Amino acid sequence: MAIIVRRAKSEDIPAIMELLKQVNKVHYDGRPDLFKLATKYTEDELEAILNDDNTPVFVADKDGSILGHGFCVFQRPANTRLLTDILTLYIDDICVDENARGENVGRSIYDHILDFARQNGCYNVTLNVWNCNPGAMKFYEKLGLTPYKVGMEKIL
Repeated sequence: MAIIVRRAKSEDIPAIMELLKQVNKVHYDGRPDLFKLATKYTEDELEAILNDDNTPVFVADKDGSILGHGFCVFQRPANTRLLTDILTLYIDDICVDENARGENVGRSIYDHILDFARQNGCYNVTLNVWNCNPGAMKFYEKLGLTPYKVGMEKIL
């Protein structure tokens, strides 16, 4: 059966929590100086996110199994005196279950997010990716994303 990407529902929370653990582990392994082994949200916080139309969450569902998620946030610039007042759909997180990677789950989620953004009048779709996650960098570049700003640091 095909992968169906749809809005996440409350009953998807346990599967989403497991995916959040997986993505956190990737970041923790890459930057244990910055990341703790924890989930980004509690189940209650996730429930509130799912019920907020400003923070749409999508899941890739195949035969009732959740294979991935995409967390999004509608954004507008804070300073429209300086920046053009455009509507952006920021992808806060995409995760594909480690057992489903290479099966076009991530592409399916991303394509769905692009269609959703277009339907909602967005000018662009943006995301951040950690430098310690080269697999994600390569994946996003393959999808045609290009860097538009770079964060830098000096550890003291």
